[in-house]
Amino acid sequence: MPTKAIVWGENVHEQTNEAVRELYPLGMHGTIAAALNQDMGIEATTATLQEPEHGLSEKRLAATDVLLWWGHAAHGEVKDEIVERVQKRVWEGMGLIVLHSGHYSKIFKRLMGTPCSLKWREAGERERVWAINRGHPIAQGIGECLEIGETEMYGEPFAVPEPLETVFVSWYEGGEVFRSGLTYQRGAGRIFYFSPGHETYPIYHNEGVQQVLRNAVHWAHNPAPAWSGITNAPNVPTDAAKEKIVQKGLRLHADGDKGLS
Repeated sequence: MPTKAIVWGENVHEQTNEAVRELYPLGMHGTIAAALNQDMGIEATTATLQEPEHGLSEKRLAATDVLLWWGHAAHGEVKDEIVERVQKRVWEGMGLIVLHSGHYSKIFKRLMGTPCSLKWREAGERERVWAINRGHPIAQGIGECLEIGETEMYGEPFAVPEPLETVFVSWYEGGEVFRSGLTYQRGAGRIFYFSPGHETYPIYHNEGVQQVLRNAVHWAHNPAPAWSGITNAPNVPTDAAKEKIVQKGLRLHADGDKGLS
């Protein structure tokens, strides 16, 4: 069975900026999904901010292996209930790939627990994306680096937790560097952040960038059954312990009581 992916796009700049619309007539989300669908092992569809439930109903997310998230101008318009829904699915095992300005999205900041702030400059600079972990599955087929002719600069410090792995580090024409490809795990869900992808440049048409995204979808897919009880905190009675024990000391809770919140 192919890996089922949803490419979530804010779909704002495509509607309001003519240059973006010319670069991405399918929308950035549509362009990314088309690139993913070049891989017979991936079945990618799209969802946008403007759809009911932002296109991310409980039923649809339950059937999703990997969610890709692109946002920039409308982070605050994403409903908190949808963010909580996505977060729970990540905990259960759904993969999450956060793209470019998605570093400031509600879902990424919530999962990281940090400001996720960084330096930036929009000057059409050249970017060299170095694969510093060339043996990593996400870096396969990339070689030692990707060359991006024009991009928005993202610079350190990047206020995120220490990652599990740093796959890519970018250098920019103005001299800054940035950890541009980072992996995390939250609960049973794998997370990959990848920074190239500013909307006024044809970055998602770059074959190397497309290959990174296809690799990342395969890496982020967890084929195990969803960890559906990850948010449960059951009170286990003494007589249900794996080994026989005797109740000792004082108790705050009786058997079956819920924990303190």
